[in-house]
Amino acid sequence: MRTTSLRSRASVTTRGIAAMAAATLMLAACGNGGDDTDNGEPANTGAGTDTDTSTGEAAGEAGERDLTLQVGTVLPQTGSLAFLGPPEEAGVLLAAEHINEADLGITVEVTLGDSGDPDNRAYATTVPQLLNAGTHVIVGAASSGVSKLFIDEVIAAERLMISPANTAAEFTDWNDNNLYWRTAPSDLLQGEVLGNMIAQDGVMNLGIIYLNDAYGTGLEATLTETFEAAAGTVVASEPYNAGDTTFDAQISSVLAQNPDAIAMITFEEIKTILPAIEAAGFDTGNLYFVDGNIADYSEDFDPGMLEGSKGTQPGPDLGDDFRNQLNEVWTAEGNPELENWNYAAESYDAVVLAALAALAANSVDGPDIAAKMQEVSGGAGDGEQYDNFADAAQAIIDGDVVNYDGPSGPITFDENGDPTEATIGIFEYDENNSLVRLN
Repeated sequence: MRTTSLRSRASVTTRGIAAMAAATLMLAACGNGGDDTDNGEPANTGAGTDTDTSTGEAAGEAGERDLTLQVGTVLPQTGSLAFLGPPEEAGVLLAAEHINEADLGITVEVTLGDSGDPDNRAYATTVPQLLNAGTHVIVGAASSGVSKLFIDEVIAAERLMISPANTAAEFTDWNDNNLYWRTAPSDLLQGEVLGNMIAQDGVMNLGIIYLNDAYGTGLEATLTETFEAAAGTVVASEPYNAGDTTFDAQISSVLAQNPDAIAMITFEEIKTILPAIEAAGFDTGNLYFVDGNIADYSEDFDPGMLEGSKGTQPGPDLGDDFRNQLNEVWTAEGNPELENWNYAAESYDAVVLAALAALAANSVDGPDIAAKMQEVSGGAGDGEQYDNFADAAQAIIDGDVVNYDGPSGPITFDENGDPTEATIGIFEYDENNSLVRLN
């Protein structure tokens, strides 16, 4: 992990369908929720001894702030979701740069850490290091299955945890003392959009291959329910376990039922599964992808292999300006240009929302920040709308209530820490196995 105080810019060195409208979907609120040192330890930032914090009782009062917010990431630098790490970390770094450039009473210091996956368990080292260093806010994990493995540790330490990519529905009712939040929508939404899209495409008999973890089982269940409610039939649904390297049994079982199409709810394993499906004789233009595996495969497979296949990815269409800023902050640290943008905006907004909540609470303590997260997202039902940190922060300093909507779109947290508004992107693969957004 590496630590940096980001002021004028990030200075951290990182390691490594067409028929559907682009709609903002409203979700009903549910019930109560709930620099490396030579020895590999994160540098001592002095966090945990910050004397500039308050109880949050002065929240809403006008006045200058002088806060330092320690943000630590637990995002995938290795493992089955490593392709998501660069855009997510870039989003965090860009947010920190913008916050520090604003110079409005809060400085963000970032430590980048690896979550790995359930197989390599990098999080088991990263999370204790971040907590012991006094980190106030944990951004991560990307994988719902990984977050489940350390969320209770973060909650027990009374730190705020916010994931840019967790979509498992079970987090809605997690006993989290109001400390867990996410800027990505629940799979209840993505599953509904995916199921309806597949049905509208004329598919009658669907096969599913899915990862047997919190993410995969939740998305599979919602997809199945939605697709069958639209008069389709799931003819086969086969799970596999994290760490599996062969998938012949699952593929054979699904193909034996002669599906019209196959939904692939996987992570990086997709690169092994796809050639096997093609070798078995199935038309790889009749596949459906999800946020865990949708990516540009132009460098991975022969041209035309995936042409016509579709998929879903939460998030709006990002503009060129935001993408260019992400690339600038990422490549400035010696990294190659970003290859995808998955959850970059959600990562950016996670940091901005935490910083705004800290300003509103005039505190960097986890429970104090948490008490203001719903408010600054607009979830409390009032507040002036702002689309950037600087203007929103100035309004808070002036004593106003804000409603922040950033590059990921409206968020509007409910009392469970779930977004109640979200956009799901619909994509189709072209002749180069590259993605074209349809909505």
